[in-house]
Amino acid sequence: MRSRRDLKSFIDLPYQLFAGDPVWVPPLRLDIEMTLSRSKNPFFEHAEAEYFLAERGGAVVGRIAAIENRLHNETHGDGVGFYGWFDCIDDQDVANALFAAAGAWLRGRKLEVMRGPASFSTNDQCGLLVDGFETRPTLLMPHNPPYYVRLTERAGFTKAKDLLVYQGGGAEAYVPVPERLARGTELIRQRQGITLRALNIKDFPAEVERIKAIYNAAWEKNWGFIPMTDHEIDHLAKAFKPVVIPELVPFAEKDGKIIAFGLVLPDLNSALVGNASGGLIRFLVKTFWLLKTRRLRRCRIILLGILPEWRGRGVDAMLYHWIWTKAGEQKIYWGEAGWILEDNPAMNAGLEKMNFRVYKTYRLYDRPA
Repeated sequence: MRSRRDLKSFIDLPYQLFAGDPVWVPPLRLDIEMTLSRSKNPFFEHAEAEYFLAERGGAVVGRIAAIENRLHNETHGDGVGFYGWFDCIDDQDVANALFAAAGAWLRGRKLEVMRGPASFSTNDQCGLLVDGFETRPTLLMPHNPPYYVRLTERAGFTKAKDLLVYQGGGAEAYVPVPERLARGTELIRQRQGITLRALNIKDFPAEVERIKAIYNAAWEKNWGFIPMTDHEIDHLAKAFKPVVIPELVPFAEKDGKIIAFGLVLPDLNSALVGNASGGLIRFLVKTFWLLKTRRLRRCRIILLGILPEWRGRGVDAMLYHWIWTKAGEQKIYWGEAGWILEDNPAMNAGLEKMNFRVYKTYRLYDRPA
């Protein structure tokens, strides 16, 4: 699939399939075009992908991408290829044909396992929603109808890993910081001599460089982790800068050295709800209004990165306390944290101690390519 017409059909399909889904959030078409572009997305500096469409009677009824991420295999050496951008009518034959096309493409590159969905990697939107269908997704999180689980599992995929997503706070009113979190944070500050500060937006390029110094080290031992290149981080930073709230991007410092950071973004899906066409202008106008009037009540904790030598010493509690407090000052009362690997006991226990609870589960699947 290479023509502009086919690409348009590839992008259009979800807008047609899910037009009546009350919790599906139409993404910005411009963002999707940028992400799929082999020339504009820095992911393709270390990866290749092919896009496939399924047609029946002249109508597009499914889509999928097959993805070879060379950086993944350089890191893990496990012969894993990926599939993503899977959308399909409720028809097993169509789903089987899409998975078969993606698998054949991966086998042609000597990849033995097909894992997904990931659009395009674990650094992007990934996982199939298997629980929590009744609530809408937050910024940069996927959504799918329940029948996708059946189509995937009947096609021979089995669970590789579950990704847990937590929610906490209140929908319309501020919920105070749990007392034990407040007490614990103060004790840690006194004993460890750690200080917190907000992102300095006036020094944004240098702040991005500081994040680069931590990012890959903070996640390198995680299952499925793929390091991000400098170009990829720069690309994301450029996209996030217009909407970032500096107070919601805390840095933890010890003796002037950055040892951890958090990245929290307002849930801009609140501005995309009802934007059925995925158009940019309506989104920008609504986003500006929500931010100006402080009616954006939701946020997503996207990243919490701590240098390995500082884990288990309460730095995460300090970051959570900062985020909770500063979000309340911005009149943001509800937060999503995730995703978190199901077998990451430290992160899961930390969130549960703050009265956050799992409300969505995403799953990555494997099958032989």
